[in-house]
Amino acid sequence: VIASLRQKGYDGSIVLAGEEPWLPYQRPPLSKKFLAGELPAERLYFKPQEFYATPDIDVRLETRITAVDREQQCVITAAGDRIAYDTLVLATGSRVRRVQVPGNDMDGLHYLRGIDDVLRIRRDLDSARNVVIIGAGYIGLEVAAVTRQLGYDVSVVEMADRVMNRVVSPVVSDFYQAEHAVRGVNLMLSTTLEMIEGESRVNAVRTDGGHSLPADLVIAGIGIVPNTELAASAGLEVNNGIVVDASCRTADPNIYAVGDCTSHPSGIYGRHVRLESVHNALEQAKTAAANICGETIEYSQVPWFWSDQYDLKLQIAGLSEGYDEVVVRGQPAARSFSCLYLRDGVLIACDAINAPRDFVQSKALIAARQRVAPHRLADADVQLKDLA
Repeated sequence: VIASLRQKGYDGSIVLAGEEPWLPYQRPPLSKKFLAGELPAERLYFKPQEFYATPDIDVRLETRITAVDREQQCVITAAGDRIAYDTLVLATGSRVRRVQVPGNDMDGLHYLRGIDDVLRIRRDLDSARNVVIIGAGYIGLEVAAVTRQLGYDVSVVEMADRVMNRVVSPVVSDFYQAEHAVRGVNLMLSTTLEMIEGESRVNAVRTDGGHSLPADLVIAGIGIVPNTELAASAGLEVNNGIVVDASCRTADPNIYAVGDCTSHPSGIYGRHVRLESVHNALEQAKTAAANICGETIEYSQVPWFWSDQYDLKLQIAGLSEGYDEVVVRGQPAARSFSCLYLRDGVLIACDAINAPRDFVQSKALIAARQRVAPHRLADADVQLKDLA
């Protein structure tokens, strides 16, 4: 938001307050290169420290905001300080969903959401052999890929009967299950975590059926929860996120919200959506900044996401929820293919595995609510851009 405000010519003072001791940083590399030890923390920063070293930017790290006083137009910190605002941007993000089983307070149980989480995981990995991951979503599988490549014995416990079941088709799930299995990852699907075992520190996990799995550390990746409490306590509308309009403005004209914590209208899908992606956070930040600076801009873009696992890049365009037909383009055996999702004959999403051209070209078709005959989508000799 700060960079976008400056690009738009905003020359007023800016206060940045956040709970973490780190400057704003990218989260996707946390479960990939940063976990693998291939990036220093400073390389994750959106902007270097020098960017904030100006008199009109007041950075307050390790500062928790506990309340918003809309009448007085100020926020209140945990220390009792009051920070006045003309315009407030809530970028409160999200927090991890925690496992609710006996033993969930033991040392050795980790979550992965921030830099400090990864630093703790890396310290525990130094003396570990057996890694157990709870959840086979993006985060769980990315962590499984990294730790397996580092030489650990890795098991993944997943309640559903296939990996990434909420976001991809069975074709994609089957492909990734095979890729992880061939590399030695123990995928335990249709399996429920019942207990984390140990004295004060985890040494095993127990699943349904009484099976005990040795674990030197456990990493849980079972989803996130939007941080909406601050907005709700201020009387702002919350419904699976802080509700904003297409300008990223809440019902209070002086308060905007951006990122994982927001529920915004999607013209493409005709409903409010909450997106957990860097692209969404960045584009909403640009939209909010433009409107704060007096422009009238609405945010309406095809969502996109990605996941790196081994030498596989999964790029997702659109939202496949509610699809009624899947078209496979290319051959999974070639380790380069796409799944195209239709609803009532309209293309709504694309999963591209090592197929960047399909990913890029599908976005225009999705944005246009394009109807394309399934047999034409399946023809890999025809570029998707030629079907518009």
